Parts: sequence; structure tokens; C-alpha cells
Amino acid sequence: MGIYLSSPKTEKFSEDGENGRLRYGLSSMQGWRATMEDAHAAITDLDATTSFFGVYDGHGGKVVAKFCAKYLHQQVRKNEAYAAGDMGTSVQRAFFRMDEMMRGQRGWRELAALGDKITKFTGMIEGLIWSPRGGDCHEQPDDWAFEEGPHSDFSGPTSGSTACVAIIRNNHLIVANAGDSRCVISRKGQAYNLSRDHKPDLEAEKERILKAGGFIHAGRVNGSLNLSRAIGDVEFKQNKYLPVEKQIVTANPDINTLELCDDDDFLVLACDGIWDCMSSQQLVDFIHEQLHSENKLSAVCERVLDRCLAPSTASGEGCDNMTMITVQFKKPIGSPASADEQSSQSKPEES
Repeated sequence: MGIYLSSPKTEKFSEDGENGRLRYGLSSMQGWRATMEDAHAAITDLDATTSFFGVYDGHGGKVVAKFCAKYLHQQVRKNEAYAAGDMGTSVQRAFFRMDEMMRGQRGWRELAALGDKITKFTGMIEGLIWSPRGGDCHEQPDDWAFEEGPHSDFSGPTSGSTACVAIIRNNHLIVANAGDSRCVISRKGQAYNLSRDHKPDLEAEKERILKAGGFIHAGRVNGSLNLSRAIGDVEFKQNKYLPVEKQIVTANPDINTLELCDDDDFLVLACDGIWDCMSSQQLVDFIHEQLHSENKLSAVCERVLDRCLAPSTASGEGCDNMTMITVQFKKPIGSPASADEQSSQSKPEES
């Protein structure tokens, strides 16, 4: 649920980009919601062979989504597993690292800077007073130094965000997801889900929630949160006897690795504002149809947003913030893999 406007904000932020391996388009729109709590990241060249795309759907405020959009891809690259080529470990650690970085004086200050004008001003003043001087801030390996200050014991934000990211390295795709945003690939026109929507009524999610001391009421965690994994939401991560991945709500992402081939048309990352209105296959079909007449991918995304926008707030569907990224692969994709490598790859789940 959320507060709705009397008429929707249909202005869109749209962007296109490309490199030698792929091209992308994205669009986001506030819609009927009183505030815009979605954020995104699109980095064609995280390094010479790697691209990164992410959608972050905030709840209870925008700051966690904005924090992830600013820092998550940086942490993926900074992790030592990244240099070793272990993308799965690197991205998993980056998800957990978001919660760690948002704690304490430094976390509070960074979140304040991403917030509204009042907290932004307060955060700026505290930054002048409490931030480390000179070279102190470079003592930590990731430049995230501990700061003393009035918020040193800040345990993290009560608001949160989903995170659904796709990393393309050479001809491999790594998808990591926590929450109910979704990643879908079109292979020969067929939609395959590369992530799973984390809802409290899924058996594995329910089991973890109950074991950690939580409960589910009306499809919501502890009667309030309608998704079971997220970054932020510190109130659901307070059990000191359990590791981070076993808390009532966890930032632990599902990770799916796929070998791309020339049958792959495009990839879509979108928040639930889209998926509440269209199935994975419906969206893939709609994009294919639009690409016959529109080559600009951001314009295709804009058409999806307009199609999903509800005429009124009566039903609730089509009233959410909407963000969508479409990534189209340039052919031929990567280098041909050996038969052994191909046989070891799991086929994506058909939607």
C-alpha cells in the first residue's frame, strides 16, 4: 500500500547506452505514488569485459534504493573474489556489504545525504564535523572508515529495497536477486525467469522466517513487509544468534549463472510495478512487437510503462513506481564454448 496522488506523474527518466557487446535502454516513472522510491544502475563497462545493470525498488523511503544504486556495483568490483573471477561470491558479498555500510555514523551520514532536504543538510553538517580528516579515510581496504559521532550506534535503516542485478562478463550472465524485482531473458522469443520473486508464502522463505522468530500474517512478514528478502529493513535482522542469511528478512541473493548464446534476444530487469501488470512472457512478446517499429530501447521501455499505468487507483495494479531496463545482445555473443562447458550450464526456468 501507499499514498496515491490525485493524478499520476507520467514524466519519465530515460537513458540509452552501448558498447561493443551490447546496448541498453531504460526508463523509470513515478506514476500514481506520492514519492519515487525506485533507483537503478547501468554501467556498460564495469571493466573491459564486464557490464552491470541493477534495479532497486525501495519501500518505506527511497534512501536504501539510492544507496544500492550508488554503491552496490562498486562493492562487486572491489571484492577480492571479483579479481579471482568468482562473480557469484563477489556479488553475494556486495549484497551483504550494503547492510554493513549503512550502519554507524558513516552509514547514517551517507543515507542522510541521499534523503530529503532536511536530512541532507543535517548529514552535510555532521560530515563536516565528524568525517575523518586527511588520509584517515584510506586506512580501510574499501575506503569505508569508521566514524565517531552522534550516530555511531546507528544499527541501520528501517526502510529497505529489493535488488535485482545482472552482470554480463564475456559470454556469461550472472543474475543476483533479493526481493520481488525480476530478471527475464528472451531466448528465441521464449521468456525464461532468471530470478525468483521472494514472497513470504514461498515454502523456503516461510521456513526461514518462522525459524528466526518471525511470523506471516495476510501474506506479510510480521504483518508488515510483503517480501521476504531485502537490503535494509534492519528491524527484521536483529537475531544475534543467527547468521545474516538466516534472519527473518535477509539480503542473501539467489544467484543464477547462465551461458549466453546467439539464441538470446534480450534481457529485462524490472521492479514489481511492471510484473504486477504483465507476465514475463507477455512482456517479452510486447518488446518483440515494439522492436519491429522502434529501434530505441528506452522508447520501448517507455511504451511498457505507459501500457502498465492504471487509468485510476481503484484496483491498485498499475499504480506503483515503475522501472525497467532492457539489454540487447550484439551477435555473435562472446566466444564459442566447449561442449563440456555447455553441458555444465543449467537451462533457465521457463516462465
